[in-house]
Amino acid sequence: MGIREDMPLLARHEGVWDGVYSYYNAAGDKIDEHASRLFCRFPDDGPFPYHQTNHYTWPDGRKDIREFPAEYRDKRVWWDNDLIVGWAAEVGLDEYSRTVMLYWQRQGDPSLYLYEMIQISDDGQSRCRTWHWIRDGKLETRTAIQESLVSKDWRAVEAEMNASAE
Repeated sequence: MGIREDMPLLARHEGVWDGVYSYYNAAGDKIDEHASRLFCRFPDDGPFPYHQTNHYTWPDGRKDIREFPAEYRDKRVWWDNDLIVGWAAEVGLDEYSRTVMLYWQRQGDPSLYLYEMIQISDDGQSRCRTWHWIRDGKLETRTAIQESLVSKDWRAVEAEMNASAE
């Protein structure tokens, strides 16, 4: 069986998502916020069965793009790149099939790790995500993300973006 068959909940996330990332320090004060557009892909060709690209835009005009190609094995998606090492797995105990859990560490900073929980709506049109950044066993930052599905057809949106950039 392949990634789509083994991870049907994660496969529901395929597509393009627009959202807002809000960051809070341990005291609950907002310390950052920016818009996002994420491409969650399960390409039929290429070396990686899952590939996510995150486009971030801040109100002051800053932009960042991050690539997260991933391998698949043991019913988990696995990342190991210049930025992070970690995994994503469906939460089997969720009888409603809404929850995916991630764990990752920043490369070169073993004192910091992160757990992420993603809930997708029953209609698949929205999702919310929370990150808990933990350094030396203590909460350092929380990230709250709200997203809406733009399109399941990431190929068409990607082609449109590439055409408008030329």
